[in-house]
Amino acid sequence: MPSLDMSHRVCALVPGLQHWLENAFYDVRLVDAASPREKGEARVLLTTEIAHATHRDILIDVREGTPSLLHAANGLPARIAFGLEDMGFAFALIAELVRGSIPAVGDPSSARLMTLASRIARSDATVLIQGDTGTGKEGMARFLHAQSGRSGRDFIAVNCAALPETMMEAMLFGHRKGSFTGAANASEGLFLAADGGTLFLDEIAELPLTLQAKLLRALQEGEVLPVGATHPVPVNVRVIAACNRNLAAECAAGRFREDLYWRLNVMPLELRPLVERRGDIAAIAAALLLRQQDAANASFVWPTAQAMEKLVHHIWPGNARELGNVLQRAIVLREGDRIEAEDLNITAAPQPVRLVTTPVSSAPVRLQDVARHSKLEAIRHALRETDGHRAAAARKLGISERTLRYRLAEMRELAAA
Repeated sequence: MPSLDMSHRVCALVPGLQHWLENAFYDVRLVDAASPREKGEARVLLTTEIAHATHRDILIDVREGTPSLLHAANGLPARIAFGLEDMGFAFALIAELVRGSIPAVGDPSSARLMTLASRIARSDATVLIQGDTGTGKEGMARFLHAQSGRSGRDFIAVNCAALPETMMEAMLFGHRKGSFTGAANASEGLFLAADGGTLFLDEIAELPLTLQAKLLRALQEGEVLPVGATHPVPVNVRVIAACNRNLAAECAAGRFREDLYWRLNVMPLELRPLVERRGDIAAIAAALLLRQQDAANASFVWPTAQAMEKLVHHIWPGNARELGNVLQRAIVLREGDRIEAEDLNITAAPQPVRLVTTPVSSAPVRLQDVARHSKLEAIRHALRETDGHRAAAARKLGISERTLRYRLAEMRELAAA
């Protein structure tokens, strides 16, 4: 867990900031602004404490009026000014300005997951990350690598769905010169490219069964056999796999090898949909807005409190990817100096489901069923608005066409049940 110092005067003026930062996966230490500090340490101070600040610090000014953010420049620290109405988003900005490579979180459940991931990172065990598209699986994989003993070596990310099926084996395990038509030169392959580091295999379920067997051997034996080679080559790689489908269900359906599933599922991590961790929305929005806007531009565009409320109450079928699309459109198409609620091109959140008591069933309603129902309703709505055009519907939802096909298959299974 990263640590962040905050002056006693900041804590006295805005006591809620410490609670926010702790939920955002920070170990907050209260210090005097003038106290000695370690090299490279960042602090949150009041603007009146600027005499004790370095360029790594964040100065805050709590006042009414238009909020502002000035990035660190010319040896001066970053400065944030905000009033009571914008305090929630300001807290998220403060956390994300010093975040580094750690995924943006603001929900207590996500902070607990990051704590678990930190412990897992220190081992060399294989990790399986499962979660819907856009929930941050690659970000989690990069965090695991950065927190591991392999952080000084390469992190190689591979989307298995994007690999040409005829070249998958050669690209993963390498090939010898002349081993097949067009192989004018030898290639070491992605496993050897990540030797000593981490290999992230995203959408692992897309690997064909024949290649799954070879991946299993590479994991078990710590060696790969390049195409056209007669002797295996030792390799020292930590593998992190990810999937947006339930791999156990894929095994049951015969589409994924059960022995490989158990070899990958040593350390499982499940990333929940954004609708189930609404405390992360402000943190992710702050991180995305910082990334999408030029730091050299002094006029950082803030969302209004009403815009943030609309974001928090949306169901987000496309998760963080959809959130990023919405914010980027709002930055470009807004008419005022701030992102207003009407600048967010998203439909209003569905009204709460009214449960009518009937003698037919008294089974409890589960949150995951409500979330799934909301996602399927969003898909139906997008397909109606695009006249059934799947590619356009997927873009509207902020998801890939492949994910949309999976969701439609789920809908058909539910209808047939």
